[in-house]
Amino acid sequence: MGALGASGIRVYLACGATDMRKSIDGLAGLVQARFQLDPFAPALFVFCNRQRDKLKILYWDHNGFWLLYRRLERGHFQWPQAVQDAPTRAISPRQLQWLLDGLAVDQRHAHAPVRARTAV
Repeated sequence: MGALGASGIRVYLACGATDMRKSIDGLAGLVQARFQLDPFAPALFVFCNRQRDKLKILYWDHNGFWLLYRRLERGHFQWPQAVQDAPTRAISPRQLQWLLDGLAVDQRHAHAPVRARTAV
């Protein structure tokens, strides 16, 4: 999936916490009903849990959805809080990469690398 580097791809963060028990249908429903966005648009829709250590990314790819999942072994994501009149925040693919690396979307300081030896 080359969506991160593709031109024309938008990235939307679902500000605040999202229930990570939701699967593709539940997240697509949130995108459509709560955020008033099209889940079939050329966009990545990014969701985070309350502890800010897990992310899900929803992406439509011509005949089906991708659902990507990321869990941090240490630390947390620099995730924006929900604002009543702005449940989503549009960011650039580069800012998404920073976020995935554990950085704030508005800065460039990295977390130290984690050398995990066991999976829980």
